[in-house]
Amino acid sequence: MKVTDSIFNIGVNDHNIDLFEGQYHVPDGISYNSYIIFDDKIAVIDSVDVSFSEEWLENMANTLNGRRPDYLIVLHMEPDHSASMLNFLKHYPDTTIISNKKSFEMMEAFYELSSLCSKPFKKIEISNGDSISLGKHCLNFLFAPMVHWPEVMVMYESTEKILFSADAFGRFGAINTTSSLTWDDEARRYYIGIVGKYGTQVQTLLKKAASLEINTICSLHGPVLTDNLAHYINLYDTWSSYRPESEGVLIVYASVYGNTKDAAMLLSTHIHNYGKNDVEVLDLARCDMHDAIAKAFKYSQLVICSLTYNADVFPCIKTFLNGLVERNYSNRTVGLIENGSWAPLAAKKIKESLADCKNITFCDTVVSIRSSVKSTDADDIRQLAKELVE
Repeated sequence: MKVTDSIFNIGVNDHNIDLFEGQYHVPDGISYNSYIIFDDKIAVIDSVDVSFSEEWLENMANTLNGRRPDYLIVLHMEPDHSASMLNFLKHYPDTTIISNKKSFEMMEAFYELSSLCSKPFKKIEISNGDSISLGKHCLNFLFAPMVHWPEVMVMYESTEKILFSADAFGRFGAINTTSSLTWDDEARRYYIGIVGKYGTQVQTLLKKAASLEINTICSLHGPVLTDNLAHYINLYDTWSSYRPESEGVLIVYASVYGNTKDAAMLLSTHIHNYGKNDVEVLDLARCDMHDAIAKAFKYSQLVICSLTYNADVFPCIKTFLNGLVERNYSNRTVGLIENGSWAPLAAKKIKESLADCKNITFCDTVVSIRSSVKSTDADDIRQLAKELVE
């Protein structure tokens, strides 16, 4: 796949995968991108999941058209981007591997390259800020630790002004899949799930990138980004600084007999009646949990509706709360609806779970239902809706 006249994406699309990193549902698959730059020297950037080594090497051979790569540049050591390195070195044993100290340590931990290669491989160990010339193309390396592994670095090609961003600016979904989901939705789910804990580190990377003139972003997952780059960069700035994208309301609930669901739906109706239309309701027992967590970061307001279960919140609510806390949920307004037939405790437990989250404002109105929604409960729900809108 052509990126420019001298740069190509030789990656693969995985439609066999059901769970990315063993937990994220990817109904539209995933792409493992790998790039090749042609110049006086030829550089290949990252490899692919080992299951697709043969396809990747075939893509590479067809693109090389008889030439041989001089360098294999390793930006990120996660196995979906590095596990084909050994097969690569079997085909191109004279290639020099370019990476950093942490990556070379991980290569031995993962693949024992020094002992399994037929001969010692050549390597160039670079430091933060180093540059390498291929001829007309100049490669500049910037370390990006914990975006989202400690060895990660990005590479800026200054001639064509391309940022090779490793996992940053990636999204779920194979490139050759037509999906109704937007880049924003799948990139948000990807970012919040995988990188969301490391907002400070992403902010550091964005500050470094702000000094660069970028025409194209080449991530290791998802499409090459060429148009409206400010939109994607602004989203990353919003996500990594834990600001909401939308002044809307996400209502999440778990319900055994439908009563807590009734309260959640009534709240949604009242919010709409008060003139606020950006409202989404999710059943946490049935929706994609990671999508729900990502959407909690999308909206400025969150309402959690839980029955009391074993003197705590319902299990899927607990999973949701853990996901928020783990990813540094902050700067939001939170409303609470609890249900308990004899001892409602859910609101108290939710507040305790979010106690360490920064800048969380709880609504004054806490709706506490005994078994089913009654007229007094309906009045409280209406009051909570009014408080959210106002």
